[in-house]
Formats: sequence, structure tokens, C-alpha cells
Amino acid sequence: MASKNLHSDSIVEDCSECGREQPHEVSIDILTESDDQKNAEFSREPYRVSECRACGATTKTRMNNA
Repeated sequence: MASKNLHSDSIVEDCSECGREQPHEVSIDILTESDDQKNAEFSREPYRVSECRACGATTKTRMNNA
């Protein structure tokens, strides 16, 4: 489970690369899922992007898997 780090603006959560809890930079980005330029504007979805500040590993999770 993620928790707010009291000493900085980062979120502390498990890192699968480091194998333990580390501070992460977390953002919500709108990413294009289609490789086809014709439909790219209709293929944007929100993703939660988390980057480990210790090792740089990045995970992207689609937010609306309805």
C-alpha cells in the first residue's frame, strides 16, 4: 500500500525491481494507445505512472479498465 512520505513530496510504495518500499514519483498521464495516426486522437486514456526514485523503474497502470 502506498503512503505519503512525511519528509518529501514523494509516495512510498513497493518497488518490484528493488524488492522493498522506496520513494516514488507518481503522476497521472494521458497516453495514446493506438499506433494508427488516423485514430490516435480517439485513443487516449489516463494512466497512473509511478517511477522509483532509487532505481528508476517505471510502471504504468491504465486507470479506466471498465
